[in-house]
Amino acid sequence: MTRRVTWLFVLMAFVLALPVVADVKLPAIVGDNMVLQAGMQAPIYGWADPGEDVTVTFRGQTLTATAGDDGKWSVKLAPLTAGGPDEMGIAGKNAITLRNVLAGEVWVCSGQSNMGMTVQGVNNAPEETAAATYPQIRLFTVARRPSPTPEADTQGSWVECSPQSVPGFTAAGYFFGRTLYQDLNVPVGLINSSWGGTMAEAWTTHGSLEANEMFAPVLQRWADGERNYPQQKADYDTKLADWKKRQEDAKAANQPFTERAPNPPFFDQKQHMPAGLYNGMIEPLIPFGIRGAIWYQGESNAGRAYAYRTLLPTMIQDWRTKWGEGPFPFYIVQLANYMARKDVPAESAWAELREAQTMTAANVEHSGQAVIIDIGDATNIHPTNKQDVGKRLALIALAKDYGKAIEYSGPLYDSMAVEGNTIRVRLTHAEGLVAKGGEPLKGFAIAGEDRKFVWAGAKIDGSMVVVSSAQVAAPVAVRYDWADNPDGNLYNGADLPAGPFRTDEWQGITFGKY
Repeated sequence: MTRRVTWLFVLMAFVLALPVVADVKLPAIVGDNMVLQAGMQAPIYGWADPGEDVTVTFRGQTLTATAGDDGKWSVKLAPLTAGGPDEMGIAGKNAITLRNVLAGEVWVCSGQSNMGMTVQGVNNAPEETAAATYPQIRLFTVARRPSPTPEADTQGSWVECSPQSVPGFTAAGYFFGRTLYQDLNVPVGLINSSWGGTMAEAWTTHGSLEANEMFAPVLQRWADGERNYPQQKADYDTKLADWKKRQEDAKAANQPFTERAPNPPFFDQKQHMPAGLYNGMIEPLIPFGIRGAIWYQGESNAGRAYAYRTLLPTMIQDWRTKWGEGPFPFYIVQLANYMARKDVPAESAWAELREAQTMTAANVEHSGQAVIIDIGDATNIHPTNKQDVGKRLALIALAKDYGKAIEYSGPLYDSMAVEGNTIRVRLTHAEGLVAKGGEPLKGFAIAGEDRKFVWAGAKIDGSMVVVSSAQVAAPVAVRYDWADNPDGNLYNGADLPAGPFRTDEWQGITFGKY
């Protein structure tokens, strides 16, 4: 061995013996252009070498943390006043400067396709886009990534709201945030974590799903999909190849081809994995400071509406427990009217899902519901009026979280009393009740002990509605807007629609479907 080679080995051994220096690293949600939640101890966190000291400086505050054995470190800033922009310094063995940082109100926007629907698809999209210059509204879109285990980070970055950045952002979320900004005049941060066609089980932790036997069928379905996947994938590949050949043959023959492609195996669609979207799209946001969350989902759970009565509160509690901020606000968008209108009163899975949403809003601490039963589309599951969706969500937040003395809800069912051949329905949020568009009131149905509902006449009496029908001499129950696509016109003086309701507790069509 030559002397040159010997020295080369010595040098390599010396280099290998040097400690590995890892730069301080931040999660995607902590970055340039971010909005920190004002009025609370906002967490700043990341990773470094175990035992490495990391110092955070911001607005005159200097805080130091030591990375643990797992490399994680975190500090909590003293409560911030809304405003900015400012720079933040983060220094360990390396130094990071975060620029254009604001403090204000931060909200998570989550759910399925109606939350995911973007500004470019809504009413008056060109005008809305052109007017979207709001540098103090910041947008963050979470990368769509299901995961079998909780993830520590995601992909994405904060951007200023502008005509260039807003077209691909959640419309319901944007109009919610814009209303808050215009009313409060403080920075607003919006985090879009949504995925079309997904069920609420995918957004709930695996531990909570396992803890309740009601959800066992959903877990079992996924387990069966995994077990049967090899054969199902082989069958699918064969069907897909046959479909493609028929498509090519039709094209060669200049013939129309309208046959839909075969569906891939359920197990291939990882967005449906129980807990998968919680793991990949919610967990990576924790513990970033937020004021609350807005939620537009339920279409994919409508066939299991009774289970949703338990599932949605479970999911909300999951998020609150994991975030560790206590019962932060959680505001739900009730499903809109959709599908063909029926001539006679009928059962409805969508009505039962709306009922589950209403029950959650009424019974879960610091939650609420935006009713949009009047702005849907019979032929489009994605109604394009997202402006009113965002506004009605914002009304709840402005009243409940920001102290505004405003009406934030349409009329809601409170109680009923049978009075001879009529039923008197008492409502809350009922100041200035009107039949919008003029009398008569529509959407009411009534039934006797036979449980057969017929359309009913209804009259406003102060903050109550008196309901009756000549076909029901001894009524026992009333329903309002209990349909896939009802036509009720009961509003209050704030021009907010009454929420669908029923006074009975008779077993619905989704009972037992878990």
